[in-house]
Formats: sequence, structure tokens, C-alpha cells
Amino acid sequence: MNITNILLMVVVFALAGFVLKYYLKKKKEQKAEETIDVDDKTYTLEVMKNFVKRRLDEITKVNLYDIGLSEEELKRRKNKKYELKKALKGCTYGDVNDKKYVKELIFDILQKEYGVTETNISKAIPFDIPSLLTAQDKFDILIYAYKKEFGYEALTEMIKKYNLAQLKYVAGETKPCYVITEDEIADIYEKENIQLTFSDKLAVVVQRIYQHYKGYSSIDEVRDMNIDGVSGGVSGLPESFLSQVAQTDGDYLSQVSEHKVPRACDSIWIFFQGKSIRLAFLSFGTEAELKRVCQNIYKYNNPGQLSDTNGYKINEMKDGSRVVVVRPSFSETWAFFVRKFDVKRSTLEQWFKGEPGSLESIELLKYLVKGARIISITGEQGCGKTTMLMGMIENIYETMNIRVQETAFELHLRRIYPTRNILTFRETDTISGQEGLDVQKKTDGSVNIIGEVATDPVASWMIQAAQVASKFTLFTHHAKTFPNLVTALRNSMLRTGVFKNEKTAEEQVVSVLNFDIHLTKDFRGKRYVERITECIPVEERNEYTFDHRKETTLEGKFDKFFDNATHFFTKTTDRQLYVYRNILEYVDGEYIITNPITQDNLREMRMNMDETDLESFDNFVEKHWGNNVKSAYETISVGASAQEAPKTKRRGRPAKRV
Repeated sequence: MNITNILLMVVVFALAGFVLKYYLKKKKEQKAEETIDVDDKTYTLEVMKNFVKRRLDEITKVNLYDIGLSEEELKRRKNKKYELKKALKGCTYGDVNDKKYVKELIFDILQKEYGVTETNISKAIPFDIPSLLTAQDKFDILIYAYKKEFGYEALTEMIKKYNLAQLKYVAGETKPCYVITEDEIADIYEKENIQLTFSDKLAVVVQRIYQHYKGYSSIDEVRDMNIDGVSGGVSGLPESFLSQVAQTDGDYLSQVSEHKVPRACDSIWIFFQGKSIRLAFLSFGTEAELKRVCQNIYKYNNPGQLSDTNGYKINEMKDGSRVVVVRPSFSETWAFFVRKFDVKRSTLEQWFKGEPGSLESIELLKYLVKGARIISITGEQGCGKTTMLMGMIENIYETMNIRVQETAFELHLRRIYPTRNILTFRETDTISGQEGLDVQKKTDGSVNIIGEVATDPVASWMIQAAQVASKFTLFTHHAKTFPNLVTALRNSMLRTGVFKNEKTAEEQVVSVLNFDIHLTKDFRGKRYVERITECIPVEERNEYTFDHRKETTLEGKFDKFFDNATHFFTKTTDRQLYVYRNILEYVDGEYIITNPITQDNLREMRMNMDETDLESFDNFVEKHWGNNVKSAYETISVGASAQEAPKTKRRGRPAKRV
């Protein structure tokens, strides 16, 4: 009997212990989402970052069904968990709203759970001792303060206020360059004398933790600013070079290790108002951090894997920025290029910025678009071709359907004109630009816009489509001169096999192309319209004669025969297919309307305009050219070579100043 009681007591105690253990485990899981003990009371950025990562990981992975919540509480926590997961994913794509949500959560975790206070926050960043602040610290504080006042114009306002976008000499350089140095940031920080509250300090710490956790490292805030772009990994020494130097030059390697010589991971550049400016005070710190940024910055919409066999990716970010990422062995180091397009500012008025002759130049561009002319916009990279194109589209009549073909989505026309009939296509890994343009023919489009004619098939199709598939076409190209543009388009037609004869291909190009707007960016970063050029096809004339019949001598007949033979060989070997002349030029800091538009283009432009624009266009023509508007063949010598028609002289020119 005693043995039975003892066994029963053992079973009861074992069962009680099991129940107690199970109960404690459940309680522990229930509290896992609400609080975590902070074992390490150090407040360095690295330790706090690890804590935040661990805490957010637990919040997103906790099994809510094991906690024993009510139905309403379970639903609420599921929504919160889903929202956090979505935000953690979206913030890596450049979504500023998701970024704000994650930062607010990190702020609460550090303040309420980790115990960050006014006293210990200076262990992360020494706010109260300016001499201990790094250039990165000072810049983060400056950007935070400016952002509170100016929003995403913060960096622009700082650069303008302190004239940072100026050519300057720096130590070790023999020529002036665009660079913002540590000394300039330190000087600005001292002048601003920013007073931060505890909440402000914690916000700066949160941003630093976020940018190394889910953000884009040192460029995280810079990328969000309203600038033209940002890039990294495009200067300095790559690691592969350092390993080679180590075998031959120990002194040089020691200079690199002491950061006296920039490394690839120290390379951060911004593109600001046409100028490439190096941010010498910022760095990714390590090659691994630069690699992490490159691997994350292009991931929006799953464009595929960046690998050694596929060493580059072209994509867009969630805010519409274009991003290009390259990696070894395709490039010598990891690098990325983010190009931003401010759709709100893309107007012709903003482009010309009130220079002398701007109003008449803007009028001329508007009439070219309203007149349904086929227009190319040419110039080097970064000169503003896409911005100009976006500004011109505003003047296309509402009744016309617009179809756009791009390599990566850049124009984002539906953001500006949400009520218009606009559809954009882009190239993918499986659909080429040629196929995309073929599809456009079946989508009832009136206007074809090609973001960039960069490949032979696209150039070839653009010429064909401009002839039969749409009312008119706008496109951009990298040609430097008008003859180069014609030659490049002609060669594309030949390489794609559409034509076999050079003259025939060139004749097709010339018959399609009406006007070229050439943009220029000078060495100081100023962007302007250098010229607007009209392409004038030269009609083939029958210059053969039958005068040999009137000759009575054999010698005379031979002379007439050789005259006809000369005309024949001239047309066969070097027949002039076009001439071109500038109708607007940028001379001595002002825009000048020069030669008149030819009668053929004037007539077709008038046919495509409504009554209101027609009347104002006639007044414009009368004001600037009056009775001088004549046929191209009356004003240009057909016998001349296919060069530009005589330009207006810079001094004593008869052209009408506007």
C-alpha cells in the first residue's frame, strides 16, 4: 500500500512539474513580443543595431497562434506583423514611407525597451563634444536639421547656402575639381551651431542604425534628396589593386591603410545640377558594405540575380529613380549609379531659367511639338535630354494617345498626366526593344516616344514607325552633331539589314527627320540648348539634257554626252541628299532665332494645329521672319556639299534678336 502511494505521489509530482514547465514556456512566448531583457548595457551603435535586428526578427517570426490570444487581439497582431514585414521589404526598394515606418519602430524600441536616455545616448554619438564628432556625424546632424526645415530640398539648400558646388583646389590635386571636403562640413557645423533635444539626438542615432541595417549605408539620406543622382564605387583603389601593390610597394599600401589614398569604398559622388561632385567626407567604410548596397539597391520588382555571368543590372527603384549596378568581373569593382528625374520640375520654363531669348525659344519648341514634327533630342550623358523630353510632352494635344518605349522606366508620364491616354513599355530579359516597338503598332497610339535610341534595332524601327506607324515621334540620341545623327541612324538601318545601300538608307533617314534639338553641358555643369537644327531633304532633279541632238559636230556631241555622264556619276557616287541649317542658336549667352523654317515644314505644322495655336503661330512667324520665309531651295545652294547652311555671324549678323 505504501509503495502504491509513493508511486502515485511521484506520478502526481511529475505531472505537476510538466504542467508548470509548459505554463512557464507559454508565458515566456507570450511576453517574447512585448519585451526582451537587455543583457548588454553598452550603448554603441553596433550593439544597438544588433539588438534592433534581433528584436525585429523576433517580432516578425513569433508564432501568434501559440500565445493564446483572443480573436480580436490575434487579428490586430497579425496585421501589425504583416505591416512590419511589408515595410522591412519595401524600405530596401527606396520607399520613403516604409522607411519612415521602420525608423519610428526602431525609435520606440530604443527608447522604451533598450533604455536609451539623455545620459547614455552620447556613448553612441558624442553629441556634446564636437571635437570627437566625425565628418559623418556632423553631416548626419546637419542633414537632420535642414530636413526638418526644407524636407527633401535639405541637401540642395545646404549646397547653395555655402556655395559647395564650386570648382576648388584640394590637397594633392593639381587641377580644380568639384568636391565637398571634411573641413567644409566641419566649418558649416560650427557656423550652424545646432542645438539638439534628446528626441533629435535619438532620431539621428536611429537613422545611423537604420542605414546600416536596412538602408543604403552612408548615402541613405543623400539618395532621398531632390538631386539629379548619386553613385558609388566609381573612384579610388579597388581591393584587387591593393593586393598587387602589397607585393611591390609597402609604403604605398601603408598610406592606403591610413586612408591617405582613397579606396573604392570611399567613393561617393552626387550629380547636382549638371555637376558631378565627390563627397570626400563620406565613405562606405569597407568593401563589404559597398557590396551590400550594390546587392540591395536594384532589387525592386525582382529584376533577376546580379551574378558573375550577368555582371550588370538596369532597373528602377520604387520612387521612379533609375539604377544601374555593375560588379566584378564585368567591372573592376562593385559600383552603382542612381539617376533621379524630378517630374514636377520638368517644364520648358524651368529648363531655360529666364535667359535672354528664353520666351521665344520656348514658343518655338511648343510650336514644333504642336505641329507634329519628328524631333530628336541629342547631347552627351547628363545634359538633360530626358528632362527636356518630359517638358516638351506637355504641349502634345490631349486628343493624341502617347506610347512610350524605354530601357528602364524614367519618364513616368502618367504621374504628371494621370488623365491622359499614355502607356509605357520597356525592355526585359525576354522581350527586346524591337518586340516592344512592334507591339506598340497595335495599341492605337498617335505619338511614339522613345526614351533613348541606343540599339540598332530600335533606331531602325524608329525610322520605319515615323514613316507609317504614328503621327509623329520624339526620341533622344547621343549624337554630337547633326551629320553624326544622320550617319548613326543610317548605319543602324544597314546593320539590321533593312537596307543594303548606304544612299538609300540615308535617304530614308533624311526623309523622316524634321528637327534636332542639341543640348550641351559645359565644364562648369551649365546646361543649355546649343541649337535647333532643321533637316532639309534635297530633291533629286533631272539635270540630263538632249542638247547633243542640236550639235552638228562629233566633238560637240561628245561634250554634251560627257556633261550628262558627269551628272550621272555625281548622283551615283556623291549625290547630296540633304542640307541642314540652324533656326535657333545660343550665342554669347542668349538665344537667337536665325534662319526661317522651310515652307514645307511650315505648311505641315499649320495643318496639325488647332485654330488658337494657328493664329499665334502665324504671328510668331511674321514677327521673326516676316517675308523672309522661302523655300529651302531658294535660300540654300543645292550645289554645296551636305554641310550646314551658312550660320549667322556672331557680330553684325542680320538675324533678328529675340
